[in-house]
Amino acid sequence: MKFGTAGVPNCSKDRSTIGGIKTIKELGLDAMEVQFVRGVKMKPEMAKNVKTVAESLGIELSVHAPYYINLNAEDEKKMEDSIRRLIDTVRIGGLFAKKIVFHPGYYLKSSKESAYRRIRDSLGYILEFVEQRGLNVELRPETTGKPTQFGDLDETLSLCQELGLKPCVDFSHIHARMRGAVNSYEEFSKILERIEDALGREAIKDMHIHVSGIEYGLKGEKRHLNLRESDFRYEDLLKALKDFGADGIIIVESPNLEEDALMLKRVWKDLR
Repeated sequence: MKFGTAGVPNCSKDRSTIGGIKTIKELGLDAMEVQFVRGVKMKPEMAKNVKTVAESLGIELSVHAPYYINLNAEDEKKMEDSIRRLIDTVRIGGLFAKKIVFHPGYYLKSSKESAYRRIRDSLGYILEFVEQRGLNVELRPETTGKPTQFGDLDETLSLCQELGLKPCVDFSHIHARMRGAVNSYEEFSKILERIEDALGREAIKDMHIHVSGIEYGLKGEKRHLNLRESDFRYEDLLKALKDFGADGIIIVESPNLEEDALMLKRVWKDLR
């Protein structure tokens, strides 16, 4: 299992993407998720430089697409903008990373079934764009933390099954969405069983995971916390992953980023 941060580590004096990658290497971490969450502003030449540096240092990169994506938008322009933002992420992020993580959208006034169909159809268009250009990228829909957002575990797995995708499983989001449930070794193990049942063993051997401490309420996720300042049982999660033979990347989204990432990596190495 590889461990990394969501964005440039806090301790990095050079706040650029390349500076962050170098700091990840210095810290002894393995991965970094490049944050396009406020928009895709990186130029193609810089993206190629990012790839060169990451490959030379053996750091695996992924990309998080902009937050301003709703593939179930009611307004036609918002829908077009959402598709464009995801395509821009694929076009630029795909120059240095394979895994493209994104939040699919919101239910708004739609039923869950209607939202699912619209998001599935919009993704079909984007997947066609990827296929036509022969791009080596994977779209990874993320499980989300609020009941107003599309992205509970069932619909995420169904979407992946139907479109031939793999998910980004944010266990902290699932915990928050369920208002404190799904926080034990047994419950984490059941999630892994459901992933394997839906998508096969390959999905367990190539996981992309988000973890952080998390504050939640009746409406789900409120904000990220440091792991030791939250009730999230990260040791149970790591034990379930280890016992299940899971492999892949764990990206930490806690405010202290590299501290929690390094702590998780130490716990993982100590597990038997």
